[in-house]
Amino acid sequence: MAVRDRQSGIMRRKSVEQSIADTDEPDTKLRKDLGTWDLIVFGVAVVVGAGIFTLAASTAGDVAGPSVSLAFVLAAVACGLAALCYAEFASTVPVAGSAYTFSYATFGEFVAWIIGWDLVLEFAVGSAVVSKGWSEYLATVFGQFGLDVPTSFSLGWLTFDWAALLLVAGLATLLVLGTKLSSRVSLVFTTIKVLIVLLVIVVGLMYVNPANYSPFVPPPAEGGEAEGGVTQSLLSLFGGEGGSVYGIYGLLAAASLVFFAFIGFDVVATTAEETKEPQKALPRGILGSLVIVTVLYVGVSLVLTGMVPYTELQTADDGTRATLATAFASLGVNWAATVIAIGALVGLTTVVMVLMLGQIRVLFAMSRDGLLPRALSHTGERGTPARATLLVGVVVAAVATFFPAGDLEQMVNIGTLFAFVLVSVGVVVLRRTRPDLPRSFRTPLVPLVPILAVLACLWLMLNLSVETWLRFIVWMVVGVVVYVVYGRHHSRLAERIGRGERG
Repeated sequence: MAVRDRQSGIMRRKSVEQSIADTDEPDTKLRKDLGTWDLIVFGVAVVVGAGIFTLAASTAGDVAGPSVSLAFVLAAVACGLAALCYAEFASTVPVAGSAYTFSYATFGEFVAWIIGWDLVLEFAVGSAVVSKGWSEYLATVFGQFGLDVPTSFSLGWLTFDWAALLLVAGLATLLVLGTKLSSRVSLVFTTIKVLIVLLVIVVGLMYVNPANYSPFVPPPAEGGEAEGGVTQSLLSLFGGEGGSVYGIYGLLAAASLVFFAFIGFDVVATTAEETKEPQKALPRGILGSLVIVTVLYVGVSLVLTGMVPYTELQTADDGTRATLATAFASLGVNWAATVIAIGALVGLTTVVMVLMLGQIRVLFAMSRDGLLPRALSHTGERGTPARATLLVGVVVAAVATFFPAGDLEQMVNIGTLFAFVLVSVGVVVLRRTRPDLPRSFRTPLVPLVPILAVLACLWLMLNLSVETWLRFIVWMVVGVVVYVVYGRHHSRLAERIGRGERG
């Protein structure tokens, strides 16, 4: 009786077998078009954005010095722990929805709804924020060619960003036409931006001065540069240091900062249902894309800090942050600024597209389960959820076009890290509750690796601002209200259990 009550409440779990069986429903069936290379392209496409041209420089100048390259390695290791957990889940439960679907099978419906609502925050807000960044870079590219073309203008307390609107509308149309077509376009754009990154590395190597690498880990800053008190990291505070600028504590603080440059690989897991051989392709896609972007990040940071002394990359008194273009400009290589601006523009195009793809697939999975209107999960002749795509396109376009989304950047970070925590814990739970499930990829050293992943993510979450936490809590409260009012009453799993069927 206790089991029956638990299954009929908000903790009711949807079995892995039922999740997989739902993928064969004709009206909500997604076309399986993707292979390993498509997934790697999506992973690289969403991770490599404008950050590679800006984050390495500012972090080197303000926090870590030349050791920023090592900070990228440490961040990649932390991110890799979560990636290993995602790889096991995605290959075991190859169903659209990523962490939402995994949580439904592991923790139950309410937790699944919470993480699904959280992913809506991560992907939708992320798409809007990056779209605004794309618009700014477009204006920069116009300026590089001597054109003064504003990409947005004021409408009282609102703005009208025509460039962001145009981008989102175009990408939404592309996603409606099919995931495979989107993958091909992503491949072209990703190839272009990777070639630009490689060009920057090759050209930069010609200007590297080995003396700039010494000291590789600069001595800790003192005085005003030390940033002590509430602005320093907790680790340096507990360690008795006066700040976390430079030195070992600066290196560790930099790892926390650049970790966010890797966020996005989890989008690969949302395409599980559209993958031809998910048991093999998903782990390769997730881990392969992570390896590629790590190599690119480390390469750029090594060249950058070898070109100019790290002290020349410090944030200016007026708040202007150093970028990769700053380093080239200081050496008189001004044409590089144009190349870098174009690279950032191309890079952000694929970031927005893949984030929107992830959002659409999560929305599709939640609506197929009845937690959102089921009409959103309908797939047409092209095998894509056109209605969900149009809805996401309209919402993202509205936010990116009319609102200053830049203030919400940290919301993307906290949403992502929360998903990482649940997936990492879920691997341990599903190993215990369903040891019989076939697992083509197994996370090594369980439960050690998932525990380390959880600790790393929690540490990074605690480094986010109080304002971000308050906004996150408000968003989650809204999500609970939506579930209570709509989701729990329309749940297909609840209907099945009510008919006496197994979940």
